[in-house]
Amino acid sequence: MEVMEFNVKTIVKKLFFSAPKKMQKNHVVFNEKQIEDLKKSLETNYLDRGVTKSKLSKQEYNDAINGQLFERLAYNRNRIAPWLHSIKDLKGANILEIGCGTGISTLALCEQGANVTGIDVDEGALAVAKDRMKLAGFENTELLALNADEIKDNFKHKNFDFIIYYAVLEHMTIKERFSSLKQAWDMLPSGGFLSVIETPNRLWYYDSHTAAMPFYDWLPDELAFYYSKFSNRKVFQDSYKRVLNDENLIKFSRWGRGASYHEFELAIAPLKELNVISSLMQFEKSTLLKCGIKGLRYIKFLKSLNRNLPSGFCHPYLDIILKK
Repeated sequence: MEVMEFNVKTIVKKLFFSAPKKMQKNHVVFNEKQIEDLKKSLETNYLDRGVTKSKLSKQEYNDAINGQLFERLAYNRNRIAPWLHSIKDLKGANILEIGCGTGISTLALCEQGANVTGIDVDEGALAVAKDRMKLAGFENTELLALNADEIKDNFKHKNFDFIIYYAVLEHMTIKERFSSLKQAWDMLPSGGFLSVIETPNRLWYYDSHTAAMPFYDWLPDELAFYYSKFSNRKVFQDSYKRVLNDENLIKFSRWGRGASYHEFELAIAPLKELNVISSLMQFEKSTLLKCGIKGLRYIKFLKSLNRNLPSGFCHPYLDIILKK
């Protein structure tokens, strides 16, 4: 049954979520030795450090390896890169990627001719990213250990067509979000693009990112801290056992707390002035497939409460592009 379900999902993804053939021609093919070298880097620098490996089952560990080597790369090649490319040709585009992680998305962008500068706070992930890019022939890609709220001072002499927040806003404090978003917007030229990818939406009724519970992102931080013990995710569930203080509350929030249009209004401009030109679901025409009838009704309900609210701020995850 599981094999059949996997095959159906694979077929659906290939049918509906494949990059144009012109883009597919740019995909780097890794040989067996390169894959093995990258796997070793993932294990040494990323998955085997600290207590990470001990908290994962054998299946979870293997899934993580497979995701890092194949699944996440396929997702970025076939869905994220084409989406961004539909807004601006990636060939020659200058991109600042905040939250580049192990370089999966970075590679998918560089393959299409983008000039990517990637930053992340996780030096282990950056070590993997550097190995990945070297193996793919993009060893000159600039990858730096840097906080998201330090971008303006470090890149004040650079011009970017895109500034991308990739699965990172949710791991930042509210103050960090305000500071970084304001800096990013100020750095962009007129006509530049700010993109947020894979950040859970605070307004959505179910949190699939962190706690796997309904209404979790609606809770104040302290209440969420205590309520996390009811999560079915064992690794996350254990976090509530710490003493509640400022330091532990910040560590807790780093697991991931949803964002919404409110941060963008406060950091950039009033909602009616935010030019959200695209969302991933709109681009893929996949809202019904991903949200179902119940989700469509909920999106309609959210939009009924605020007529200025773009659809991209109503989906389960913020996958949006704003134009300056």
